[in-house]
Amino acid sequence: MLLAGEEWAAKFRDFKHEAWRLETLPQYLVPQEAEELAQFRAGETFAEVSEDDWTAQIRRHKAEGRSMGRVHVLRRPLSDYLRFEFARYYRHSAQAGEDIRILDVTDRENPVEGFQDFWMFDRSMVVLMNYEADGTQINRVLHGGDVTPFLEAQRIAVAESIPFAEYVTA
Repeated sequence: MLLAGEEWAAKFRDFKHEAWRLETLPQYLVPQEAEELAQFRAGETFAEVSEDDWTAQIRRHKAEGRSMGRVHVLRRPLSDYLRFEFARYYRHSAQAGEDIRILDVTDRENPVEGFQDFWMFDRSMVVLMNYEADGTQINRVLHGGDVTPFLEAQRIAVAESIPFAEYVTA
């Protein structure tokens, strides 16, 4: 099942306990980010970002006892996109209450090798995030099979990663 529009937005609005993501790519080419990414590459920095829909949603879920989190698997040196993502999104989402963690596999084996990007909702529904090699999104597909391997990938990724704030200050 392909997910887009309201059906996709509802996954983030309606989950009961947890929304969690595994990210594996060094860049994501998102049309809505193109202008800000170009500005970042040109040397512009981001002032404090006011509350946006995403951070408001994170705060609301946290206040309701629901959690949002992710682990990004990466290698150094960081791509321009990752440096942008850290400055523009991760910093603010983490401050809003999202549990963002980094699994740096620069000098080690990737313990979640073979897993593609995915979102998991309430530890029972997995949405596979399909991308071209350059980070352009192809689609999102509801996984119809057993979620056990994804639960194990989450367990390993969280156990082997460190909090975003710790990673950027190390």
